[in-house]
Amino acid sequence: MLDPKLVRSEPQTIAAALAVKGFTLDVDKLNEWEASRKELQDKAQSLQAERNAYAKSMGKAIGEAKAKGEDIEPLKEKGEALKLACSEAETALASVQQQLDAYLSGVPNTPDPVVPQGATEDDNVEIRRWGEPREFDFDVKDHVDLGASLGLLDFETATKITGSRFAVMKGEIARLHRALIQFMLNTHTGEHGYQEINVPYVVNSDSLYGTGQLPKFEEDLFKLTDDRDFYLIPTAEVPVTNVFRDEIIDAAQLPVKFACHTPCFRSEAGSYGKDTRGMIRQHQFEKVELVQFVRPEESTETLEQLTGHAEAILQKLGLPYRTIILCGGDLGFSSARTYDIEVWLPSQQLYREISSCSNFRDFQARRLKARWRNPETGKPELLHTLNGSGLAVGRALLAVMENYQQADGSIAIPEVLQPYMGGQTAIG
Repeated sequence: MLDPKLVRSEPQTIAAALAVKGFTLDVDKLNEWEASRKELQDKAQSLQAERNAYAKSMGKAIGEAKAKGEDIEPLKEKGEALKLACSEAETALASVQQQLDAYLSGVPNTPDPVVPQGATEDDNVEIRRWGEPREFDFDVKDHVDLGASLGLLDFETATKITGSRFAVMKGEIARLHRALIQFMLNTHTGEHGYQEINVPYVVNSDSLYGTGQLPKFEEDLFKLTDDRDFYLIPTAEVPVTNVFRDEIIDAAQLPVKFACHTPCFRSEAGSYGKDTRGMIRQHQFEKVELVQFVRPEESTETLEQLTGHAEAILQKLGLPYRTIILCGGDLGFSSARTYDIEVWLPSQQLYREISSCSNFRDFQARRLKARWRNPETGKPELLHTLNGSGLAVGRALLAVMENYQQADGSIAIPEVLQPYMGGQTAIG
């Protein structure tokens, strides 16, 4: 959530920044709510002061009235009237504040100044490439046909078991999938300084609100149909970032760097008919997620480092990729700046997203009340949070399958994965 004080004091500045994301801030409505809030707050404070003053004098007034034989009921009635007036004023103030908070909860984060203008993914800007796409001297197969010919990747059985957009992996493909997870975790914990963490795959609505998935994106989630307000996680970002919800951590702990492998569950609402073939866009997939909590002044540089950690995995795997910065119109709800890393897929002759690395600044931390104690002031301050895929495992698998395919239908195993495959050099 944006800082409500900043939105109230500089609505036009915030509106101009949000316009880069294609979001229209209702400044008139905000000003109306703010004027009403101030009026009701003044009224509530004035009534409370009057009530407090009357309460102090009431005992004496009742005593004097009794001594004179006067009726004390009017004095009591006035006290009750002041109590009721205070309650009504506080209720009215709470109602306006609730409306304001509800509106602000649906307002996205403001983008960094470096975020390029643009409305769609076509306006994203490439900033670098690594590796050269391989030249094949035979007809390239996609991962679906490669997996089917080996009898190790089965979408029909998954559809029978559950439905569309699920997969069954067998034998050496399943082992290669597991090898990628182990390789990613070992690299991030052994070389990049992350601590491995294992978290629940089911979260409550407070956790999803904290990271920005609720209330705006509920249709993208799988909610459990019971009365416990539970959801399957769309990404490890949600449970891992919520580790420090309602916490104040010591400055000496920073930066905190977590690497987490989980399955991810997404309804893919609004994407029907898009990427339905194979493993590009599934309802269930796995990722190794990188999450960092840092001091505010360090988050910009941390995003560059975190993106580099994700890129390092692709470099070690020998997979060509490009890195782009998302334009305002393609930038996520909670993000201030995002780099997407796209891996080369020979079957499509395209780069496709395999990681998204974002700096949320204090947007998530404000919703989470995740803070650190600044030793210079001794006061709690909001953390900055960042995350990125390091990497999406299913997409890494299909990228390896397609880029390392051989003319006979076999798949060479990248050298860095061979130790995880018992020294095996090829599949098929």
